[in-house]
Amino acid sequence: MWCRAEGVRRARPTVFFLVCKLTKRGVLVRVTTVFRRLLNVASMFVMGVSFVPDGLLINVRPSWKNPQCGICGIVGPGYDTLPVRRWRSLGIGAWKIWLAYALRRVACPACGIRAEKVPWAAHASRFTSDFAETVAYLAQTMDQTAVTKLMGITWRAVENIVAQVVFERLDANRFDGVRRIGIDEFSYRKRHHYLTVIVNHDTRRVIWACEGRSAVALSAFFERLGPQRCALIETVTIDMSHAYKKAVTDNLPNAEIVYDRFHVQRIASIAVDKVRRELWRELKGTEEGKAIKGSRFALLKNPWNLTQTQKQRLAEVQLNNARLYRAYLLKETLAKALDYLQPWRAERALKDWLAWASRSRLKPFVEAARTVRRHFDGILAYIKDRLTNGLVEGINNRLRVIARRAYGYHSPDSLTAILYLCCGGIELDPPLPQPT
Repeated sequence: MWCRAEGVRRARPTVFFLVCKLTKRGVLVRVTTVFRRLLNVASMFVMGVSFVPDGLLINVRPSWKNPQCGICGIVGPGYDTLPVRRWRSLGIGAWKIWLAYALRRVACPACGIRAEKVPWAAHASRFTSDFAETVAYLAQTMDQTAVTKLMGITWRAVENIVAQVVFERLDANRFDGVRRIGIDEFSYRKRHHYLTVIVNHDTRRVIWACEGRSAVALSAFFERLGPQRCALIETVTIDMSHAYKKAVTDNLPNAEIVYDRFHVQRIASIAVDKVRRELWRELKGTEEGKAIKGSRFALLKNPWNLTQTQKQRLAEVQLNNARLYRAYLLKETLAKALDYLQPWRAERALKDWLAWASRSRLKPFVEAARTVRRHFDGILAYIKDRLTNGLVEGINNRLRVIARRAYGYHSPDSLTAILYLCCGGIELDPPLPQPT
């Protein structure tokens, strides 16, 4: 078959050529070459092209003669031939493009009997590699419904493609050289459904995520690391979760636990709010109670962020309620102790704060002092390293945006795959038009 600008004439059906008028004299180009460049597949022969109701069907085959195992790539003897299979490729305008080929099965000495390797798609996939790359690239920045409408595939197909791309592209060496990690949980569904997320502080990437927030869930990560790499970890930032602390203590012999500063200050903030609510119930209807009303944010915000109204409210609390103002000063003193850069000064300030809180005659702060005393070493470690869980919290916020734009995830596996895709350091290069 010959294709010219002035018409089409038939030739032998086994030979396909295309004549394109790229110059005055014309350029002779084979159909196989045209579709190789069009589909971005090098090792492929085109055996035939036909129009079907749902697009353009291209019959292809690999350019190599002997079949290769689809998993390991080892050349092996043929076993039998499967029925013709179709792969969805990137379309041209409104046209869908399908590749068709009858796969051979290979008797692989290592993997057993497997379908052969093809150059245009991953093993067991029904989409070409370029199509999968484009879908995964869109899934990084768009909601899943928009991806399904744009690419003309189902939700389940998007999830399968994301899982496939993550399996192929996620760095297998991401556990090597890990020295400092951050651990936090992420609630992905109501009724206490959580993921445990682990981030490498040095690469700022997610290296592990699994369902649950228990010591068992975290221990699975340490088992994956192995004893040698666990021994190299120097610093772990966590909140004050007993389950995480137990798993870290049991599996990381050389690691120093650093408690996140936000969670430490949160202990004092919760204690202040408890004192305020107790006093409000106690003094409701009195003049002192009126001074307490509306003072919550004035007591909890940082002093430099207070509005003029909140400053006035705080001044009223100072004049009318000594107990509540004492609770406020305790909160601010703890924050000041954590601001010290010298460990010895911070240690002395923390011990002074513990003594003051313990004898403050404010029950919430007496309990807060006990909590701080139990975690004293990990709190003091923050002064030395100045390392927080802010990076992990930021990734959790990004993950929450991803979950919200998909209107939630029921499966932790799907959420874990999209987390790796967006925050695991996977860089995609889809065959999209480049800006000029």
